[in-house]
Amino acid sequence: MAQKVTQDIKAINPMKQIAIDKVTVNMCVGNDKNGMIKAEKLLSLLTKKTPVKCNAKKRLNTWQIRPGLAIGYKVTLRGEDAHEFLQWVLKSKKNIVSKKALDTYGNFSVGVHEYLDLSGMKYDADIGIIGFEVMTTFKRPGFRVKVRNTLKARIPQRHKVSPEEVIEFMKEKFGVNVQ
Repeated sequence: MAQKVTQDIKAINPMKQIAIDKVTVNMCVGNDKNGMIKAEKLLSLLTKKTPVKCNAKKRLNTWQIRPGLAIGYKVTLRGEDAHEFLQWVLKSKKNIVSKKALDTYGNFSVGVHEYLDLSGMKYDADIGIIGFEVMTTFKRPGFRVKVRNTLKARIPQRHKVSPEEVIEFMKEKFGVNVQ
């Protein structure tokens, strides 16, 4: 009974609707110059966008990484681009997402071991065989208050996106099976 009432409220209240905020495609190669070139080329090929360098924040002596050293690339997709890319990746993963991939705020990550797993991708000898990570962030209307410049405010717990709501959204919009 309580669940039915909550679903009715979500159907009526536009502030309870969930949407995809962004999809971030990430590749970390560490202290490898050839890997950085390959990562940039692959992300440009996959997303048709210009990748942004990611720099290390901590020192890891065993991997010869120091703060400020470029260790990877990322591309952030929003709107229709994000929706299409996520649909493409999930289709290649057979519309299955592990429940472990969800965090407490309802965001989830999916790893692609080889870019060749994506439908329509051909092998490129310059790139080789490498994988990447796709992170999806969800939002509700009103989330802008936590990032705006004037009068920042925190989002109350009752307005945050829960993993159960994301599972329901992904089943409805993408036909994803969460195991």
